[in-house]
Amino acid sequence: MSTSYMTQLRPQFHFAPKNNWMNDPNGMVYFNGEYHLFFQHNPNDSIWGPMHWGHAVSKDMVTWEELDIALYPDEHGTIFSGSAVVDWHNTTGFFDGEAGLVAIFTYHLDKGDEQPPVQTQGLAYSHDNGRTWIKYEGNPVLGHTDKIDFRDPKVFWYEPSQKWIMVLATEQTISFYSSKNLIDWHFESEFGEGLGSHLGVWECPDLFLLPVEGTATAKWVLFVSIGDNPHGSIGSKTQYFVGEFNGSHFTTTQKDTLWLDHGYDNYAGVSFSDIPQEDGRRIYVGWMSNWRYANQVPTAGWRSQMTLPRTLGLTKVANGWLIKQQPIKELFDYTENQVTDIQFGKSYETTSPLTILDMVIDNMQAGQVTVTFHFGDTEEVKLIGRGKEGFVTFERANSGNIAFHDFFKQDASVTINQPITAFQAIIDRYSIEVFINNGRFAMTNLVFPQACLTSIQIEANHDNIHISEGTILVAK
Repeated sequence: MSTSYMTQLRPQFHFAPKNNWMNDPNGMVYFNGEYHLFFQHNPNDSIWGPMHWGHAVSKDMVTWEELDIALYPDEHGTIFSGSAVVDWHNTTGFFDGEAGLVAIFTYHLDKGDEQPPVQTQGLAYSHDNGRTWIKYEGNPVLGHTDKIDFRDPKVFWYEPSQKWIMVLATEQTISFYSSKNLIDWHFESEFGEGLGSHLGVWECPDLFLLPVEGTATAKWVLFVSIGDNPHGSIGSKTQYFVGEFNGSHFTTTQKDTLWLDHGYDNYAGVSFSDIPQEDGRRIYVGWMSNWRYANQVPTAGWRSQMTLPRTLGLTKVANGWLIKQQPIKELFDYTENQVTDIQFGKSYETTSPLTILDMVIDNMQAGQVTVTFHFGDTEEVKLIGRGKEGFVTFERANSGNIAFHDFFKQDASVTINQPITAFQAIIDRYSIEVFINNGRFAMTNLVFPQACLTSIQIEANHDNIHISEGTILVAK
């Protein structure tokens, strides 16, 4: 990355826009050797406004090149969230027998005069690896006469039925549609009534098949993000369901609400389409913010960043399944060891723009482990793990600039109901991503200290707690 970029007070290993506002990741797809990341973007201001699709590409999902805006508003509305796919078999007829990229997105049209907005689905396609886009002349291709919130299409090819499936957020439910050509859509079913959390509007869904770790089976996983309810205590958050999908209906026996992340700043995450079969990973990216304060976070000239891309897995536990999240392996091509034998009671200095702390812990049930991340002399974040029940707290009340919103001062916490055996924390400018027990639980939080990370202090309150493996990695 360039020296000028390194000198800015902005993330170094997380994607952030060069200028102005960004929110949900959109249209994430792999094609012709490139990962494409589109995103909700207001090119005119650093607060939410008329939505466009911004665009960035990468060879490894770590170093990104921001390109020109991909999709602009038109007479059908502004461009809300959606997805992109490779039309390998030219089902649309857009590509003269070749393969090409198709974007499927929501049009949002404000009618004014106190009328409700209208949300419909549109298409665009590209003949030049996503550099320029042609909107389908028959847009919009799908609408609804009754539902005001009718948006955020995630589309994938369902091989058993040889058809495209659209997963769509429809107020407090998810609706499924099918198509042979991405143009003509047919309603299949609706999911969600009486299931999961309904604290806010349902949005930004994703549906995919994940192998169950250590078995020869796989389960379907449905992501659903929950918009902010100002009377709620968590802001915006993402839940998930594990079940079965037959090309028409998604079903689950799940009773509890499962949260994808137990921090405050991982929202609207969706996965990449068309990762090559020989790779085999399911990789997703989330928007690293919370609607409770997203328009107020104290950055200058730009606003918002994405999470690190994460590889997803699925683990069977006593009462169901848990999603596992781990940072992509490509990130570690940018790091090297700084410390290879971490010990309690010591402080480790670092001046790296990226720092990764990895610890495997024995006998955590004996007491408490505290990791303090120091940013200069006065600002700090504490990550505290307690007892055999696995209570974890992320304290950011002394992390620097917290005055922009009262909600930002709150601690994030989770009880994982199992002994803590491992912590991984990744620190970049303005963020700390924590993975507990090899990624079975994640906590993603923004922090806005005035200084970069300067040291990490690690302490335990009982002699029987040991670090069996511990390293600190830094940027090369």
